[in-house]
Amino acid sequence: MQRLTPAPSRGAVNMRGITTTALSLVAKALSGATTRWIDCHPDTCQRVYFANHTSHLDALVVWASLPAEVRNLTRPVAARDYWDRGFVRRHLAKSFNALLIDRTNIKVHQSPIDLMLHEAGDVHSYIVFPEGGRNPEGEIGEFKSGLYYLGKKRPDWELVPVYIDNLNRVLPRGEFLPVPLLSCITFGPPIWLEPGEPKTSFLSRARSAVLRLKEA
Repeated sequence: MQRLTPAPSRGAVNMRGITTTALSLVAKALSGATTRWIDCHPDTCQRVYFANHTSHLDALVVWASLPAEVRNLTRPVAARDYWDRGFVRRHLAKSFNALLIDRTNIKVHQSPIDLMLHEAGDVHSYIVFPEGGRNPEGEIGEFKSGLYYLGKKRPDWELVPVYIDNLNRVLPRGEFLPVPLLSCITFGPPIWLEPGEPKTSFLSRARSAVLRLKEA
């Protein structure tokens, strides 16, 4: 007989909703983040929000900047080696439904891209950081290939550039508590992988889409 996993109770679902709402409010308050949408509007269609990476707060603050109905369908992709350390980080990652990627034990037949595609199904969107690592100086490094393969395997997904301004100073490298400052999250117009577009050309174009938002 097949063993069925019991569905979460209504109380558990409501409690998670309260937790995520509170977490988003705290994240926006700590970061002082304002949100701008340029030639793009919030939507529950499947998207990949790809952003520059300057702080451990990036995933949480971008997620918190989305409207509730979009936020509930959007999962930040984060490093397991950081967010799976200690009770507080694990609880936070679970609260904002992060998809944790093991960067130290990548298997050929179980790549992060395959995991993301499986976990997304036909419902979820993602927040990703194509640079791979943080750049606390505010510069935007070269993009790694993951965004290209997501665009290639799911051409129906919108790829939305996001520019994060000033979060590297809100939570400087090596600090545990945020410094109260103002930051800004800017969402730009979606892009797609063009038919036959080479990987290097697409990644350069995607990086330029984020850079343009810095001056917008």
